Amino acid sequence: MATPPLIDPNFDRTVVLMLEHTDEGALGIVLNRPSETPLDDVLPEWRAFASLPGVVFTGGPVAPDAVIALARGPRDYDPDDAPEGWVPILEGLGTIDLGRDPLDLGVLIEELRVFVGYAGWGPGQLEGELEQNAWFVVDLQRNDPFAALPDYLWRAVLRRQRGKVAMFANYPADASDN
Repeated sequence: MATPPLIDPNFDRTVVLMLEHTDEGALGIVLNRPSETPLDDVLPEWRAFASLPGVVFTGGPVAPDAVIALARGPRDYDPDDAPEGWVPILEGLGTIDLGRDPLDLGVLIEELRVFVGYAGWGPGQLEGELEQNAWFVVDLQRNDPFAALPDYLWRAVLRRQRGKVAMFANYPADASDN
């Protein structure tokens, strides 16, 4: 979660789901940046699975042509025995192959969110930002990636934290308003 005020406008008040973090860098998707593009306009076959609002999301400033589809499915898939086209990330959460027919995927999709672009950091870059207190590291809740009101997700996630971190939920968009 971006700490306020994060100077980079790409990440101000964002909630980022980390998909991969290794010595070579990190990759995540911004969960709370809906676009104006209806999912139905670009992937009508996936409309029935889309979470509200049924739009494409901006996953981050890197590779705006890249598409990542995040889905919520059954919690009991064994990661070593996942159906083709489903890559488990966490219990009941994974990425799916949008090139496949949704009915032939072999996974019962409960909710779907499609992201264009992603957030990326080079080797040591994210660690440096964490040392500078640019990010809060918090636990994901099962509904966070599919929040029906993504514009409120940053405040909602902060509010449920313990201690001083929860106070940041009330941080004004413009500090001069204080």
